[in-house]
Amino acid sequence: MGNEQTLEKKAATRNGVSRLVFASLSILLEITLIVLLFTVLNRYAEWVNTFTRILALILVLTIYGQHKTSTMKMPWIMLIMAFPVMGVVLYLLVGLNGTTRKMRNRFEKIDKVLLPKLPDSHDLTEQMKKEDAGAAGISAYLSRYSGYPVYQNTDVRYYDDAAKGLEAQLAEIAKAEKFIFMEYHAIEDKESWHRIQTALEERVRAGVEVRVFYDDMGSIGFINTDFVKKLESVGIKCRVFNPFAPGLNLFLNNRDHRKITVVDGKVGFTGGYNLANEYFNITHPYGQWKDTGIRLEGDAVRSLTITFLEMWNAIKASDQDDTDIDRYLPESDYQAEEKGYVQPYADSPMDDEQVGEEVYISMANKAEKYCYYITPYLIITDEMTHALSLAAKRGVDVRIITPGIPDKKLVYGVTRSFYGGLVRNGVRIFEWEPGFCHAKMSIADDKMATCGTINLDYRSLYHHFENGCFLYHCNAVAEIKRDFDKTFTECREVTEQYRTGRSATLRLGQLFLRLFAQLL
Repeated sequence: MGNEQTLEKKAATRNGVSRLVFASLSILLEITLIVLLFTVLNRYAEWVNTFTRILALILVLTIYGQHKTSTMKMPWIMLIMAFPVMGVVLYLLVGLNGTTRKMRNRFEKIDKVLLPKLPDSHDLTEQMKKEDAGAAGISAYLSRYSGYPVYQNTDVRYYDDAAKGLEAQLAEIAKAEKFIFMEYHAIEDKESWHRIQTALEERVRAGVEVRVFYDDMGSIGFINTDFVKKLESVGIKCRVFNPFAPGLNLFLNNRDHRKITVVDGKVGFTGGYNLANEYFNITHPYGQWKDTGIRLEGDAVRSLTITFLEMWNAIKASDQDDTDIDRYLPESDYQAEEKGYVQPYADSPMDDEQVGEEVYISMANKAEKYCYYITPYLIITDEMTHALSLAAKRGVDVRIITPGIPDKKLVYGVTRSFYGGLVRNGVRIFEWEPGFCHAKMSIADDKMATCGTINLDYRSLYHHFENGCFLYHCNAVAEIKRDFDKTFTECREVTEQYRTGRSATLRLGQLFLRLFAQLL
């Protein structure tokens, strides 16, 4: 049996990678053919050449007029002006950011049903203002622009290691009585997932409803195409976000990067880790893996449930959607031990509000003593660079932790290209020497913190579906601070090196890579 399972795992991974390679080559071939078609036609038909240039000009003017940061607009404008045909094709493929009317309509429709199910937290926000106007401002922004309220009556437990989070999830899954929801960017059909699936199957036999939702791109190298059928055959409902297939998919650039587990609407988990072996240090492709997560119990779990149901019901028009949402939103008599404020929130590329970025910027703006961040990638806008730099100039101790060992060398080069501009303004940069840090967190002044799925990069901040949790005066904030302090001792500080030590050639190369940062 063991050998058969091993062979199946290997086959699943090979098939997933093969599908990724085939689809990628198909898309690349389509792009190449379109570019060649227009290029050849341009040589022989003046009207085609004129049409191409007019289209490029219209597109440049359209991009210029968008209500977006210049950091997101200028690379596209430069690319289209320098290489009109290739620039136009690439923009139509990945630059439109999923602006399909049907998709937006589906999300708007389900949000009109789901978001009113969340409580009004105006009174709690006013209460927060009396304690801390800065934290209350962040909370009010989240309530107003993400639609997700702030809660009390919620206990938060922090996990400084993804393996600890996994064990906690397995313990809660084993106690489920009504339903289990799981939404993850990546699932790997190996040991870690097998432990979870075994627990889920046991709960299915006990009459518990189980749903699993994953992103096809995130999981494509980890599982086979028959993964959904395997889960359905044992009673687990499964859906796939945005299947990756050959063709100019205008929604291709938007992925589901959320990580959520909800048990009975009473206990919820989120954080940076996916359900694959490397996240739990079973395998070590990039040295040690650093990831974190939180467990919520109490009223705030309702927001995680709503976030899951949004994606489950919105992604595909042909799916049978939920008609009785209330049965997944139980009234609770839970009495929390903590008195802190907890605010799970979601971010979506379907609107024009960059919730994740605004929260990170606000953390720096509101900080008075220190503000720390940890992220696997650092590819940020001018607005965020300015906010971090201004905080440092005000005397705030601003620090950023990035990996010591990269998972993607090209992206790592772009990440390092942002060091120089930050350190010259007083921001300190640390690289985690044991390996790859995949955690996505921020903390300020021992009183407020965030933990979730949102990287400090363009993809998370502008293109992906994400989720996070804002914490104020929770015990977990102190635990996050202790973890940051410990993590700093495992880092090498590269602040001085990037203030003075880079060659002109290296700086030029890194700046060139930034032009394509949105494509990485």
